[in-house]
Amino acid sequence: MDVTKIFRLSSEKQAILLQLVAVGIAAVLAFAIRLYSVIRFESVIHEFDPYFNYRTTRFMTEEGFYKFHDWFDDMAWYPLGRIIGGTIYPGLMVTSSFIYSLLHAIHVTIDIRNVCVFLAPLFSSFTTLVTFLLTRELQDTGAGLLAAAMVAIVPGYISRSVAGSYDNEGIAIFCMLFTFYLWIKSVKTGYISWACACSLAYFYMVSSWGGYVFLINIIPIHVLILMITGRFSSRLYTAYSTVYVLGTILSMQISFVGFAPVVSSEHIGALGVFGLCQLFAFYNYLQKTLTSEQLTTVLRVFGLTLFSIAVVAGSVLSATGKISPWTGRFYSLLDPTYAKNHIPIIASVAEHQPTAWSCYYFDLQFLTIMFPVGLYYSFRKLTDASIFTIIYGVTSVYFSGVMVRLILVLAPIMCILGAIGISGILKSFSANLNAPESTVTKVPSKHVAANGYPSSTGTGKLSKYAIQDSTYPFKNAVATFMVLLLLIQLIFFGRHCIWVTSSSYSHPSIVLETSDNFGNRHILDDYREAYYWLRQNTKPDAKIMSWWDYGYQITAIANRTVLVDNNTWNNTHIGRVGQAMASSEEEAYEIMKELDVDYVLVIFGGVLGYSSDDVNKFIWMVRIAGSTEKGRHVHESDYYTSQGEMRVDTAASETMKNCLLYKLSYYRFWEMKTARDQPLGFDRVRGQVIGHRNYELQGLEEAFTSSSWLVRIYRVKPYANRGVY
Repeated sequence: MDVTKIFRLSSEKQAILLQLVAVGIAAVLAFAIRLYSVIRFESVIHEFDPYFNYRTTRFMTEEGFYKFHDWFDDMAWYPLGRIIGGTIYPGLMVTSSFIYSLLHAIHVTIDIRNVCVFLAPLFSSFTTLVTFLLTRELQDTGAGLLAAAMVAIVPGYISRSVAGSYDNEGIAIFCMLFTFYLWIKSVKTGYISWACACSLAYFYMVSSWGGYVFLINIIPIHVLILMITGRFSSRLYTAYSTVYVLGTILSMQISFVGFAPVVSSEHIGALGVFGLCQLFAFYNYLQKTLTSEQLTTVLRVFGLTLFSIAVVAGSVLSATGKISPWTGRFYSLLDPTYAKNHIPIIASVAEHQPTAWSCYYFDLQFLTIMFPVGLYYSFRKLTDASIFTIIYGVTSVYFSGVMVRLILVLAPIMCILGAIGISGILKSFSANLNAPESTVTKVPSKHVAANGYPSSTGTGKLSKYAIQDSTYPFKNAVATFMVLLLLIQLIFFGRHCIWVTSSSYSHPSIVLETSDNFGNRHILDDYREAYYWLRQNTKPDAKIMSWWDYGYQITAIANRTVLVDNNTWNNTHIGRVGQAMASSEEEAYEIMKELDVDYVLVIFGGVLGYSSDDVNKFIWMVRIAGSTEKGRHVHESDYYTSQGEMRVDTAASETMKNCLLYKLSYYRFWEMKTARDQPLGFDRVRGQVIGHRNYELQGLEEAFTSSSWLVRIYRVKPYANRGVY
């Protein structure tokens, strides 16, 4: 018996095997490229929000889901506290806890922190697989393989899915694309089984990220456009009716979502399209059972009655508040100026800012060029699936321009449409790679016309040969040039992705890295140094006041109570902290005593040149404080010079120089030499020498300053017998 026959595969099976190998390599690459931060630093949670997610995940694994769901956190938002189970999307925590329990069940011992660190790279591999499946449904296998390879390394997706980036987006992009894939399958087949699977994927998406609102709007838009363009079918009716009903019921099981799918403005469009689907189906039924005259009469009466009921019901429900208005973030997507004018707490977040043009090239590179090419190929052969591709692409481009964080949503469709465009170009030109330079046919001179083409009249210019295909010369050369050009661009795309990942997206914000003039690498661990000091040197019930950016980290690492954190659910409370920072020391002391503050923590980058410090964020503290009732007296103009600048040198306004944040940041800074050619007290971030020196604090005292002066902690003095001031 020939053993080799067992391993011989047909050409079809060989193709399937090669596809599996290629997708597998892309999945491994997606995981590996996200490990730079672990290799360079250590297994550590990044950024600010992930520390809350890690803390809640750890609580769930230790206490169980039910205690987690009923958890009231008294260490956050003192003295208000926070209900955890009903104010978060639990999908991320449940996923990590499940993986942790599964690994321990098979006796693989691993700490929950490492599960959290490596979860996003793991789901990036899953995203690579589902991108292949989705693109194959939208176009073909070749485009699917290319899209999988590109989504594995595209910086726009890597930015929120590196190892340690334990945030909702780490699993949400996989959930989103998986939902889209199952939606396309259900529309193509009309099977209820695919629609039910799509509903379950949508439920997972709802449990994982607030961006599920994008899905529950883009799918109805797809259905609406298919109805308008005359593509309504029983398959579409079955798919959307099942997905909407089952998906809505499942999504309402998430406590944080509740009844929002049936009462909020963000979801009302999906309900309207669901109603239109029923009307279309009813209309098709009437067409088959009634004559044209009867049908016209029924439509007039039924349509007018239904329209009147809808208008009256909508007006009453809106007037009575049964239909809740759009949220501030949703308004910001429709009107980019809304947040700055009405809700400064939203506008103060860096990732909510509009996207600069350079960010598109930085995060997507040449996909920005191939994106319209992919749109062209999608328009060229319109199908139900290609229409969805176009809608997803166009809407995500708009939303990414309004809010920079939504480049994350744009990146997958950029890869998909880019792959469709590249695949189409390669197919067009690869067919000509082996073509001769020109198709030359011997034609007698009597059959050659004056223009060089064969002539049936027998008259023309004398010529031994006539070029029969002179309309497309140099086929081989042009095809070779185009194929090589695309291959070179793909190589540069890969190099760009690796460079951006390693240099920009693999640095945890809690650990800083610098290099000296000799190129030696230095690690600055001031954040964790300060949090550890709080944990070891303060009472367990100590209350820490800081700006909201650092609340999650203080609670998770220092294990101390904070007044505000990154949840930003109470604008008034945050405004009160901002008011304390913007007030004079005497006024701020009264606010701090009112809030039972024991310590104040500020971030100061003047020594290191760290630009993301509290002084640079100060203007947002002023704006948020001024937007609240108790902070109406705080005016932004008071902190500017007469030229409209916010300065910290001698030109700074008196209000600026006497506010609490200024004093806490620059206390004893006038003793520091930060630059060789500058005097003492030179702020390396602002590029100015401080203008207020040699002052003493009255109501606070310095408790701790980190090694590089990045984190400064002050103890609030108790009331004296006759008062501090």
